[in-house]
Order: sequence, then C-alpha cells, then structure tokens
Amino acid sequence: MADPLLQVVDLFCERDDRVLFNNLNFSVFPGEILQVEGQNGSGKTTLLRILSGLSRHYEGEILWRGVSVTEQAEQFRRELLYFGHNAGVKAVLTPEENLAWYAALDTDIDLQHIPNALNAVGLQGFEDVPCHMLSAGQNRRVSLARLYLSRAPLWILDEPFTAIDKKGVAAKEALLLEHAARGGTVMLTTHHELDLSRHVRRINLDELSGT
Repeated sequence: MADPLLQVVDLFCERDDRVLFNNLNFSVFPGEILQVEGQNGSGKTTLLRILSGLSRHYEGEILWRGVSVTEQAEQFRRELLYFGHNAGVKAVLTPEENLAWYAALDTDIDLQHIPNALNAVGLQGFEDVPCHMLSAGQNRRVSLARLYLSRAPLWILDEPFTAIDKKGVAAKEALLLEHAARGGTVMLTTHHELDLSRHVRRINLDELSGT
C-alpha cells in the first residue's frame, strides 16, 4: 500500500467551550475520495479549515507526505486546493480575470484552459462580466472552475455541490473521479447523495472523535 499523503494525529479542537473533536486520527491516501460526515455542529467545516491552514485553533499534528505541515507550510499550500462556503472571488474582476489571477499563483496552470474551465461550469457568455454583477450561484461556479485548472494533489472541498444543477453535479462527480484516477486525493463534505458512492470512503466525526 502507498504511504498516506495526509495524516491527522491526535487532533483536538474546542470552540465556544465545547469540544468538537478529541483524539482524532485518520490518514488519506493517493487516489482516495474521502467524505467527512457527522451531525450538524460536529466540526466538519472546522476540520477542513484546519487541514487547509485557515485555522490554527487546534492541538495535535497534521502531516503532509510524512512531514508536519508547520515545517513546510509554503510547499503544502502549493499542493492544496481549498473550496469553502464563500466563493472566494474578487467582485471587481470578471470570471476570466479571477481565474487568470488564480493561475498566476500556480505555474503549472495553462491560461489557455481558462475558457474551457468556464464553459465546463456553465459560464459561457459571462466570461467578461464583472463578478459583482453575477448571482451568488454563478460566483460559486467561478470558484468551482478552479477544479478544472488545478493540478494540486490535494483537494479539500466544503459542500462543493451547493447551487449546482443535476447536470453540473454529474460533471463535478466525474471530475473528482478523474482527479483520484491521476493519484490525487479529495476530501469533501456534502449533503448531496453521491452517485459515485462506491468510490468514496467515509469517516464520521461523531464516531472517530473520542473524549
């Protein structure tokens, strides 16, 4: 078996005087799609934000390729794509400009693929419209278009199917499978019933977190 890409060791997090998880341990391997489950308030979003480096309110250790992420923060960020509840787009820029800005941060991205990425998320015809003139759902699609450009091995996705129609959901599921087939890893939360369930490993925070 391959070595894990990501390892969580004895993770502890407390919020508002309430323990979200304690002694949380799991590993994620190349080619895996891992769905994080748990009751509302169990800490799913908090966990993804911690793993993405957006929150430091935790104890324990997170390893990337066997080395603590605190020792290689810059390298880890380069190998990570995070998609959260907020669209994370610049309102004054167009969808095309937003993706060009994103691509400038990653030399592995080919700018020529931007039109195809926007077309894949249903934004053809809106490429040059400032994002502040687009709907909330369209702005999320701008952010989702990054998935069609990214070659980062680790994707951390928090509710990526929100505001996406059935055809769009099927396309995103196929994209996750393609990423895993290339040896990439996906961690996600979703209330959507995935059609690719047989390809997904699930962990439940309510069951894994001891007190």
